[in-house]
Amino acid sequence: MTTKGQSVFNLDLNDLVEEAFERAGLELRTGYDMRTARRSLNLLTIEWANRGINLWTIEQGQIPMVTGQACYPFPVDTIDLLDQVIRQNNGTSNQIDINISRISESTYSTLPNKLAQGRPIQVWINRQTGQTNPTTVVLTANVSSTATTIDVSNAALLASNGFINLDTETIYYANVSGNQLINCSRGQNGTTAASHLVSTIVYVSNLPSINVWPTPNSPGSQYTFVYYRLRRLQDAGTGVTEQDIPFRFLPCMVSGLAYYIAMKKPEVDPNRVMALKALYEEQFQLAADEDREKAPIRFVPREMFY
Repeated sequence: MTTKGQSVFNLDLNDLVEEAFERAGLELRTGYDMRTARRSLNLLTIEWANRGINLWTIEQGQIPMVTGQACYPFPVDTIDLLDQVIRQNNGTSNQIDINISRISESTYSTLPNKLAQGRPIQVWINRQTGQTNPTTVVLTANVSSTATTIDVSNAALLASNGFINLDTETIYYANVSGNQLINCSRGQNGTTAASHLVSTIVYVSNLPSINVWPTPNSPGSQYTFVYYRLRRLQDAGTGVTEQDIPFRFLPCMVSGLAYYIAMKKPEVDPNRVMALKALYEEQFQLAADEDREKAPIRFVPREMFY
């Protein structure tokens, strides 16, 4: 006998949910059953993000540095950064990656001159929610696509610096003076700088971001922030799509979803719920032990003087 010659088995959402219901001793019968299972599945993947690093969600990114700009945004699905460097002469044969140290918010807040310029050597990672919130603040004057000062109705309702959204553009402002947002960096987070009309509503954008120190004294052709980020798992979807996981995590996902569903169904025997939980923990540990770096790690001590 010959083998099939394929290794493509996977479960779409419908099959995954049906398998989880059967493990819980239940039947998938109604549209609400699918809806509640999809909700539980999304909560399950968030739990995985809290348990540790998921290697398949690590992505590399680059941010060209701008002279004098301290703050730069990340994609909204960023959980945290694992590693980061400052790259000089990006894309050339003599590019160099130089270490940049991660510091805490308390350390960053004590820096006396946050706008001092030089080669960035420290970075504070501000892990915001990525949510965008409306305000009662509006523009009091038209804004051109190149303006670096923005007039608003009440700047006291905004933070002293941060990101705002005007229409489809994201803007970073470094300072506030009266009712003006000044030292603005336009077209942030992959958006395009555009003109905006008076009375446009100002939205606050709580983007995950970095603050570097010193601020770059050369543009992105000289300095590039290169990072490896941990992103969120993609949502469960609505039906036929497969999940954003490697095949080795399928048993763990089915077991976890069966446990989540059983907890919500009063007709399931409590002993079965506990058995499903134990199986889920076992399956997760098996998958997590496999999903790890297998290369040796080198630790380099750093001398510090006080």
